[in-house]
Amino acid sequence: MRRPGRSSDPARLGFHFGTLAGDLVARPEDCVLKVLIAEDDLMIADLVEEILIEHGYEVCGIARTVAEAVVLAQHDKPDLAVLDLRLADGDLGTDIEAQLLPLGRIGVLYATGNISQVVLTTADGDACLSKPYRSADLLRGLEIVEEIVATGKALPPFPQGFQVLSAATVPPAVAA
Repeated sequence: MRRPGRSSDPARLGFHFGTLAGDLVARPEDCVLKVLIAEDDLMIADLVEEILIEHGYEVCGIARTVAEAVVLAQHDKPDLAVLDLRLADGDLGTDIEAQLLPLGRIGVLYATGNISQVVLTTADGDACLSKPYRSADLLRGLEIVEEIVATGKALPPFPQGFQVLSAATVPPAVAA
């Protein structure tokens, strides 16, 4: 799958000049998705990083706070982000996505143990995966987020504890 990008730079989109008449040729094996990790528990963050690297992702950094995540994202321009809801210094992962909007579309997967304490919508990201989760569930969750970014659709199977975020709904007005 082509890397979802915000840039028209052919190299960033996984295209390289071929030898046949200088045409652009897609080489999917060269398409590496960059992932930002925002997690205050460094043991979890290191494990997530290891899993992602082993499965062909490029991790552009680990952030423990919103400020660190924004700096990393501005520098490395990730395609996807795995965000915890509760970060160091009392920060919230939802504040990261809001500050990254100027960078373009980034696929966001929340990985949190606090899902029952907050209502997430598509304004916050794409999907959520409840902790604890298995490595395979994290990888499938990112694949689904990748699909959502590329096509607007999420196709099953969905991992245990995974949910696609829905659009915010406005409650009906109360009759006076």
